[in-house]
Amino acid sequence: MIDAHIHLEQYENIHKKIDEWKLAGMKGVIAVSNDLASSYRTLELQTKYPNFVYAAVGFHPENPLPKECDFMEWQSLISTERDKITAIGEIGLPYYNLDQLPHSLLYYIEFLEECLAIALKNDLPVALHAVHDKTKMVFDLLQKHQMKHAHFHWLKAPKDVLELIVKEGYYVSVTPEVCYRKRDQQLASSVPLDQLLIETDGPWRFNGPYENRDTSPLFLEDIVHTISQLKKQSSEEIREKIYQNTHLCYRL
Repeated sequence: MIDAHIHLEQYENIHKKIDEWKLAGMKGVIAVSNDLASSYRTLELQTKYPNFVYAAVGFHPENPLPKECDFMEWQSLISTERDKITAIGEIGLPYYNLDQLPHSLLYYIEFLEECLAIALKNDLPVALHAVHDKTKMVFDLLQKHQMKHAHFHWLKAPKDVLELIVKEGYYVSVTPEVCYRKRDQQLASSVPLDQLLIETDGPWRFNGPYENRDTSPLFLEDIVHTISQLKKQSSEEIREKIYQNTHLCYRL
């Protein structure tokens, strides 16, 4: 299995953890970044584990916008390390922290458009943070820029917007929340298996059966089991299909 969205560089003792995950059968991770510094760290991990860590570089939209010099350096980093980069991400629009951020939503929209243009220029898919009422806004920007390869991570969206995303052929992922939360189970049931990915968003911690536990890509096996029950297909079929989906989405 491949964890389709994880903040790998935020883990402590990461080298030991990667060894443990590989021994347990994990095939890889899509490692996203939050800013310029984490983009560098993610690429360092990709260099050390080239057949396990697939690097995405980006600026998390729940954070303040980057300084112009950092944004320019990030673009140079992409040009220099293009062959090591799998995607642009995590990018999107703020929702949770919007009222606390120093810039208005308009500035984030403009910045996202710049990032989408960079992704297109470099022929890279995008890993998206786009939830609730911001999902449709991000979807419209993808359409405006004719983006064909996009992954809506840990999606929380109205039913009509989810239908647009599915119709367009974009990928959607669920987290360990699908194992205990009805909302996520309904979403997983609504997304065709051909477009479904699984992720942890680690090291983010979860509730339910995962309360007080460090988040691990090994939780993906629980997600597979839950999706198997929802889709009424065997875990083996679900596991293989989602593995294929991740390869197709990120062109691994």
